[in-house]
Amino acid sequence: MTGVPDAPPPTGIVMDFDRPARIGIAEAVLCPGKTTAQLEEILRLAGERGTPLLLTRLENAHLDTIAPQYRERLDYDPLSRTAIFGDVAPPTKAPEVAIVTGGSSDLGVAREALRTLVFHGVAGEVMADLGVAGLWRLTSRLDTLRRFPVIIAVAGMEAALPTVLAGLVGGVVIAVPASTGYGVSAGGRAALNSCLASCAPGLATLNIDNGYGAACLALRVLRLAPDR
Repeated sequence: MTGVPDAPPPTGIVMDFDRPARIGIAEAVLCPGKTTAQLEEILRLAGERGTPLLLTRLENAHLDTIAPQYRERLDYDPLSRTAIFGDVAPPTKAPEVAIVTGGSSDLGVAREALRTLVFHGVAGEVMADLGVAGLWRLTSRLDTLRRFPVIIAVAGMEAALPTVLAGLVGGVVIAVPASTGYGVSAGGRAALNSCLASCAPGLATLNIDNGYGAACLALRVLRLAPDR
């Protein structure tokens, strides 16, 4: 016992506020593994700069531990487990990205992609329950889907949807294997392997449940369009 109080533990926070200027995509805050003190420090730094932030994988229980002065500034979506801190201007253009799901169980991942797009000022349109177990549901929407330059396809189980889509539309198709399913679905590993082994030319595949990453890839694709 020295009588000297312990110093508070360092938060280890180094924010990349210059990322939008460098690559056109803002830094997102992945919440699992971060302490409440770390999240509050991140929000404090962003608030001082007036910089909006996207938080991902934020559970309700973790949200409730954040101090009220920060929590009340969070626009929280429980389905996607995302929160937007600060003011973000709504998209002004019509939806540029279609986000389709194999089933309604995949909507959490789809919403993560949608919220990431909206955070960056890009509108998307979600079309749920177009899985190939009822192929008519997909074919009935093909005329609409062919109008989109980018389609994010979220599917669990065997994840056949992205392959089928990539063989029917001319836009960029981004596959997001989902962890929905049971048994040999193995938390999305079967879906991931299916997408990686796809015979559809040019299909891009993200990691399991990575709606955020799919939206970031869509943003990069859209920036290449000559009229943007």
